[in-house]
Amino acid sequence: MSLRIALAVAGILVLAALLLHGVWQARRREIRRSPRESLPLNREPSLADLATGDTGADGPGLADENGALLTSLRAEPTLTRRVSARPDALIDAIATISVEAPVAGETVLVHAPAARRAGSKPLLLEALNADSGDWEQPLAGQQYTEFQAGVQLANRGGALNEIEYSEFVHKVQAFADALGGLPDFPDMLEVVARARELDAFAGPHDAQLALRLVSRGAAWSPRYVQQHASPLGFVPGVLPGRLVLPSREEGAPPVLSLQFEAQAALAEDASQAAVRELTLAFDVPQTASAEAPFATWCAAAEALAASLDAALFDDGGQPLQPAAFPAIGASLEQLYAALAERELAAGSAAARRLFS
Repeated sequence: MSLRIALAVAGILVLAALLLHGVWQARRREIRRSPRESLPLNREPSLADLATGDTGADGPGLADENGALLTSLRAEPTLTRRVSARPDALIDAIATISVEAPVAGETVLVHAPAARRAGSKPLLLEALNADSGDWEQPLAGQQYTEFQAGVQLANRGGALNEIEYSEFVHKVQAFADALGGLPDFPDMLEVVARARELDAFAGPHDAQLALRLVSRGAAWSPRYVQQHASPLGFVPGVLPGRLVLPSREEGAPPVLSLQFEAQAALAEDASQAAVRELTLAFDVPQTASAEAPFATWCAAAEALAASLDAALFDDGGQPLQPAAFPAIGASLEQLYAALAERELAAGSAAARRLFS
């Protein structure tokens, strides 16, 4: 008996070691392959390249080695109101769940995954309404005959990896079991390969357009800045020291942001707080070109520079002249074209999810 127990324990230990080794290898591969984390900025075209239109053979330039005009947004998440989204085959891996008989919405809501994420990736669920024949978010009082669950292939956190996909499968399987349903999952290796390819595309096309306005003379107070920004349409944002130009689309990200040090905005006496520098920016893939963000950004920069007596600089500290704007705009159009060609037009629902 003791020999059998010893052999059983040894077998369990070997199995556990194999499982841990597999998890470690998966994490190691994920770290190695994340292009958004490892992309060297010094290989990107410089601001001079943008101004002359020389962006190289690999597409539009997004930043120079000092993080010049077009810079990555990985370090600054976009603050926008969450909106309901549907699984999209363009950016999601989708599993279908079939059931033998209609399921009440109340039952669906009880058993739906509590945490709608698999690792760092959003998990979406929708159901086919038995009466209307429409796919929708499950609601009480309705009957549903089929279900779809999707996990996002990539976002600003990188590509979906094997561990995240396994978590997605586990959650959807548990949901299907609770409904007596049969899930159909796409192959993990194919999903992970798609995720890597999508992330490889997204990394070089993820950018914000930003410039700095630096006072030529006396410092400004936050109230003074707001007085000059308000006529241009800026309103206070969610974060201290942040003003935003709202989009015409309800629930959409702001067209522009104007930011200064939060410490100045939180000062007890706002009239005594000193602000010497502002950052004017917009999130390129999050903002629809129909909002004319670039033209608005140029106009706001020149108007604020004149009214505040400020000099313009890029993010690398180099002087920026409005004469360079047209060439920069031409490079930006290349970026818009590349996104649209991939069916990820700037400001579209899929682009906003991917670049979030």
